[in-house]
Amino acid sequence: MITKESILASAKKTILSESQSIAKLSDYLDNTFFEAVTMIHNLKGRLVITGIGKSAIIAQKIVATLNSTGTPALFLHASEAIHGDLGMIQEGDGVICISKSGNSPEIKVLVPLLKRFGNKLIAITGNVTSFLGKEAHYTLNTFVDAEACPNNLAPTNSTTAQLVMGDALAVCLMEMKSFTAEDFAKYHPGGALGKKLLLRVIDLLDASRKPMVKPDSSVKDVIVEISEKRLGVAAVIENNIVVGIITDGDIRRMLNKTETITGLTAKDIMTLNPKTIQSTDLVVDALNVMEDFSITQLVVLDNSEYQGVVHLHDILKEGIV
Repeated sequence: MITKESILASAKKTILSESQSIAKLSDYLDNTFFEAVTMIHNLKGRLVITGIGKSAIIAQKIVATLNSTGTPALFLHASEAIHGDLGMIQEGDGVICISKSGNSPEIKVLVPLLKRFGNKLIAITGNVTSFLGKEAHYTLNTFVDAEACPNNLAPTNSTTAQLVMGDALAVCLMEMKSFTAEDFAKYHPGGALGKKLLLRVIDLLDASRKPMVKPDSSVKDVIVEISEKRLGVAAVIENNIVVGIITDGDIRRMLNKTETITGLTAKDIMTLNPKTIQSTDLVVDALNVMEDFSITQLVVLDNSEYQGVVHLHDILKEGIV
């Protein structure tokens, strides 16, 4: 009978089985791994990763990881390779071939062709004595005792081991290239991380929404400016230098304290020394300032010259949180 307890027990058994298989991979690492990483690092061309079946799916994931971390890579399906796509591999490219058994018919056909073209071949296989394991220039062992599948058939532990070995290669290559978070952002400009590391305050500024008043502007003019620019704030500018700021909160507090606004000017209600950010600063830095001081707007400057206002809502729209 299937019960909640039996399902949870099965899930835990699978997770533990795969984690134990992964842990054993570290025991298989030797000088060959170092040589393989060094070969990839020194490639003049790209790294082509091939496989068949579930290994091909893992190959695609490793390709994606490498491309996003600074190592040019492309995927080549093993069966397609021997039917015309072998031309994707050029002189100077390196090849990784992934196969649990290392003895698949497609692999046996493909490997001699790869070696004939003179490309260096790395094997990721669970059988180092297989055809692939023996023929490769570098063989990385991903042997697992068994699959997590109750029938020991469906690729589970073995494909996870392949994936982890690919991740190990990618991380080592990142370190060899001194690949930084800023480098990562260059390959992910549309993602939240890319925006955090690349998007600058000036990129959010709208020239048509630059609220500003003079120190002697009437309070009525201040209210109109804040309302029209819809940023909840107006900078008080004198000789293009920000001398103060007035928020809609300042307006409300002023109205609570006085019966009339006649005769009042911007300089009477403005806040001195407002928080500012440089236009070339990162948007994430602006967000940090807002969080530190519990405010929703920042005056933007180019050195000391007023450029506009960046609002918390503008930042949130970009998905930077």
